Amino acid sequence: MRSLIAGSVVVLACAMLVFAQDSSKTDGEEGHLLALESAWNHAEQSKDANALNQLLGNTLVYVDYDGTLMNKTQYLASAMKNDVEEEQINNDGMTVRIYGNAAVVNGAYRDKGVQKGKAFLRRGRFTDTWIRQNGAWQCVASQSTLISH
Repeated sequence: MRSLIAGSVVVLACAMLVFAQDSSKTDGEEGHLLALESAWNHAEQSKDANALNQLLGNTLVYVDYDGTLMNKTQYLASAMKNDVEEEQINNDGMTVRIYGNAAVVNGAYRDKGVQKGKAFLRRGRFTDTWIRQNGAWQCVASQSTLISH
């Protein structure tokens, strides 16, 4: 009876250790994805096409706040346009859900700048889908929606 209890305790302890390791790995991946979201904002603001190219999957499907549908090439061209000066792009309230080699990040954003000589301030919500391939995360789908408050 004692060996059965001792064996059960060992199995339970091992299970808790595995859960703790998986939990910390998940937390690390969540933090990494949040950092990638911030890197995307910085790359877009500074018009860094190389950084954006690394963050985005070749099969990207991007739905902009106005409903415009773009692939990766179209999105990169749009982000590099000189008629938009991004002064500030901030995300807040982000959540990350990881599903194996896929993850969904959603949150809110504020976008401030000048477009075609006119100042703008936008607030919206976004959902980004990331896929981990060859050890690296890339965004393969992004959608944003304007909100009024």
